[in-house]
Amino acid sequence: MSLGEEIRGHLPFLRRYARALTGSQQHGDNFVHTTLEVIVAAPDEFRTGPDTRIDLYRNFHRIWESAFLDDGEGADEEEDPLVRAANRRLAQITPLGRQMLLLTALEGFSVAETARITGTDAATVETLLGEAAGDIDREARTSVLIIEDEPLIAMELEQIVRGLGHDVAGIATTHEDAVAAFEDSDAGLVLADIQLADGSSGIDAVQDILAVAPVPAIFITAFPERLLTGHCVEPTFLISKPFRENTVRAAISQSLLFTPQLAA
Repeated sequence: MSLGEEIRGHLPFLRRYARALTGSQQHGDNFVHTTLEVIVAAPDEFRTGPDTRIDLYRNFHRIWESAFLDDGEGADEEEDPLVRAANRRLAQITPLGRQMLLLTALEGFSVAETARITGTDAATVETLLGEAAGDIDREARTSVLIIEDEPLIAMELEQIVRGLGHDVAGIATTHEDAVAAFEDSDAGLVLADIQLADGSSGIDAVQDILAVAPVPAIFITAFPERLLTGHCVEPTFLISKPFRENTVRAAISQSLLFTPQLAA
């Protein structure tokens, strides 16, 4: 199997991670594209061990680390104001700790694997994860609209959201109900399943919601690779079914870094 074939199967999930880290499909996919260009230019430098997935994320980390500006100084004045706001927030949380949180909670890497990806050691990973989790616990709270047609899953999401200190603005099971529930609420975040009870689409519901207000949205699906192709407009924040509580927690926290109210 060629190196390209080995890497191809991991790309959708690297895109998921990159989008969550940057808060943007475009920015995240651009980082992935740059990573691939670097690998193609120097394939002999790609491997450090037998695990292609770890090596792929390790190379991405090197690209991200070289481009990240924690203080935002010298940034392009024409840059999206939400991205500038997020950079200011990221400066308040150890950027490496935030990355480690996403690697473990969203991507499912172990502490040891995360240490290999980030060029650190297990003790450093544990310490920075603890610091990032502590900062998340002190974040501002919001109200969350849940769009989910499976009652047990909706109940589980509600428990997780409330357990994190957020309010639940409502639970909707169809496209029409979701838009109506959002308009009647003060929701600052949307958690949306892709396939809804009446055959309608959670993506379409969120698009209509975003026409009302620019709130962050996290999509939940059993088939994430179908929405991580990089070929069209796709979700920025995406978690897989079945999900874990710490995955939802990390996704909610990361998405809230890019909310308009944080721009002040």
